[in-house]
Amino acid sequence: MARFQLTSGSVLGHKNYKTGTTVADSVANAIGNDVVWTPMSSTTIGPQFNPLDASAIAMKNASRFANTPAPPTDGRAGIEG
Repeated sequence: MARFQLTSGSVLGHKNYKTGTTVADSVANAIGNDVVWTPMSSTTIGPQFNPLDASAIAMKNASRFANTPAPPTDGRAGIEG
């Protein structure tokens, strides 16, 4: 169970999400207004996924973006739809 914050606008499952959106990998792990994206895995996350918990850190470390610092969440990059 992992939670990430998007550091830039992203398209997940054919929907646009704004910078700062929190994405969870399951309904059980979602808090409040988190977006649930069940295909989330170390092979589907991108560099804009900033880990928020230990599971998310492990997932990012297993991805090809393991040592890539996330850009700051400032709203300047990405799609704002």
